[in-house]
Amino acid sequence: MSKVSVTGSRGVMPTVIETIHGLNLVHLSDYDGSWEGFDNGNPIAGADQASEKLVTVRALQSTLDVSADDAEPGSIDEGWEARLEEIRTRVNELDDRRGEVTNELRQVDEKIDRVAPFAELGIDLDLLSGYESVDVVVVEGNVDAIDEAVGASDEVRAFETFTGGDVVAVVAAPTEDAGETPIDDALVGVDVTRHEVPETEQSPEAYVADLEDEKQSLETRRDEIDTELEEIKQAEADFLLRVEEHLTMEVQQAEAPLQFATTDRAFVAEGWIPTGDYDRLVAALTDAVGDSVEIEELERADYDRHGAHAHTETDLEGTQPAADEDESPAEADDQQQKAVTDGGSAVTMGDEPPTVQDNPGPAKPFEVLVQAVSMPKYSEFDPTIFLFLTFPLFFGFMIGDAGYGIIYMAIGGYMVTQVDNDAISSLGGVAVWAGLFTTIFGFVYGEIFGLHVLGAVVWSNVELLPLNKGLEPAAADFALGWMVISVLAGIFHLNIGYILDFFENLSHGFKDALFHSGSWILMINGIWIWIFSTQGQATKPDFLFETFASGGPFPIGFTGFSGLGLFTVPGLGFELTAPLLMFLIGLVMLIVSEPVEAVEALDVVVNVISYTRMGAVLLAKAGMAFVVNLLFFGAYEDPNGEFHFLRTHEPSYVAEHYGEGAEVVFNGLMHSGTAALLGGLVILVLGHVVVLALGVTSAGLQAVRLEYVEFFNKFYEGGGENYEPFGTDRNHIEDY
Repeated sequence: MSKVSVTGSRGVMPTVIETIHGLNLVHLSDYDGSWEGFDNGNPIAGADQASEKLVTVRALQSTLDVSADDAEPGSIDEGWEARLEEIRTRVNELDDRRGEVTNELRQVDEKIDRVAPFAELGIDLDLLSGYESVDVVVVEGNVDAIDEAVGASDEVRAFETFTGGDVVAVVAAPTEDAGETPIDDALVGVDVTRHEVPETEQSPEAYVADLEDEKQSLETRRDEIDTELEEIKQAEADFLLRVEEHLTMEVQQAEAPLQFATTDRAFVAEGWIPTGDYDRLVAALTDAVGDSVEIEELERADYDRHGAHAHTETDLEGTQPAADEDESPAEADDQQQKAVTDGGSAVTMGDEPPTVQDNPGPAKPFEVLVQAVSMPKYSEFDPTIFLFLTFPLFFGFMIGDAGYGIIYMAIGGYMVTQVDNDAISSLGGVAVWAGLFTTIFGFVYGEIFGLHVLGAVVWSNVELLPLNKGLEPAAADFALGWMVISVLAGIFHLNIGYILDFFENLSHGFKDALFHSGSWILMINGIWIWIFSTQGQATKPDFLFETFASGGPFPIGFTGFSGLGLFTVPGLGFELTAPLLMFLIGLVMLIVSEPVEAVEALDVVVNVISYTRMGAVLLAKAGMAFVVNLLFFGAYEDPNGEFHFLRTHEPSYVAEHYGEGAEVVFNGLMHSGTAALLGGLVILVLGHVVVLALGVTSAGLQAVRLEYVEFFNKFYEGGGENYEPFGTDRNHIEDY
């Protein structure tokens, strides 16, 4: 990326803005007001009017429900402002009428709801009001409580109740000294709902019939308005989309000076552009305004062969030379400020280059997960590719079921192909990859929806596969083995993070990289090599050395590091093995470079142990799927301690085949009658749906946590700015 400066007179600024906007290449920098004699520019005349029209167009699009798919590219005819005003007037009129009709419909519905209790009561409405000598109230509540409360009132000398369901009409003759509402006063404290009597002489049925007719008439009027609005949409959608695009470009261009440094007569605009497009920018501006502007490449940001970010100051004519080494910072700043005021370009707006994430197609969806933390700076590694390589691996390892994996892929494929939203589509791509690795690990474990049926089909001639998840008592060593595998994955993953940090720090010099990042590499590998070494083996868990032993769950013949040698520490008189010496050297290097971070030295152990959550989730999800299948199919434990589901056998098969050497764990709902079978099918489907959903919230979140908290923290800062060139993609206007 190249930092460019465009300097010219205020007279050519609109033409320069229009030209740069048309190129859609320059990421403009914001002027911060720090140059003496320069202020932020003001919007070009007409910006407010264009903004108001843009708001109007977008409001019309919202009212008409116009989408970008409703039009083909075209041109804008002259006199579009008058046409826009006609559309606005017509649509607002129809929208107001529609609002009035909708409000009347709501009132009619409320009236229908209010008269429903009276229809239940079965008394004509004119008989429930208009009396002078008696008080009439219609309420909804417990009849006995109402009778007791009214009968106990001193303001009522006689009363009668009429009921229809829970609706009660109370007719009471008040005493001479009674208040204006004797029945209401009597019902204070009684749980009732008061219903106002509609003012009509009709029966409830006739009253509701008239209201239904009125409602139908209003709905017809609303449908007619909707039809008119739809006709306007069909006729004017393309026009509105083109006008919106035109006004968007006009507003962007009119407000661009807000980012410029300006005086009464001149302006300076700076921004970032792909270096390969610099000549194109120069040619376009030269064609537009000739020699009226000066264009300079102030700085070039690139990466060296190590991948480290580097800034290169360009040596162009007119660029202010660097301050002399003997000059004070204040004198240098004064000189630079004067150079800017005089038209020089030594002092730039000081922003970092924007970032363009340019990852291979398969890794592209994972950019959304990186952006969820923060956009990477131009000066640092984009971790997307590492997220692509490890996140699906972690997720698949934890779920490891071919059935679930296929469903995850199907859901992700739907999100990618059917949802018109970049973020959701990207998450769909992540789901596809996560589902693919879940399926692969499902074959490794021989599982489909928690059933171990793939192993016999796929790995019938392979001795070591499928691998056991370790739920059965006979395979408990696998459960501990997966914890060891998780630890090794953490060591490998964190080493990548520290190595990336090492290369990041090379831009500050090899010594800084060696002491700051190399110290952590030495410590994490030193301490974990020692943990897996045979020194002090009696005090360490046995599974560390049995997991990969010839008789262990993963028989590769590893029983711990040995023969690492002893070293006497000069002056201290005790011996250390090579791994512990490596850890100690790393710790000393860390203290020398960053003394404050020395208190976090044990993070090399804690962070790695955090990865055991992968093994824990693996066992938890396998256990949940096992329970769901156990409830439906039932299962038994054979004499070797292995579990088998009763998919193809009745519970009686166990006693017949094994005798007393096996035990039925649960008979299974499918073997317990028709009603239990139907209920079991519901449990089977809903149970696996729950496990499928929890796979996202547990395995997904845990994998994300390991990436963000454990991995990213080792090398990643973020805080970059996305490359957003000044301009607009023209989708609806052919000629502009």
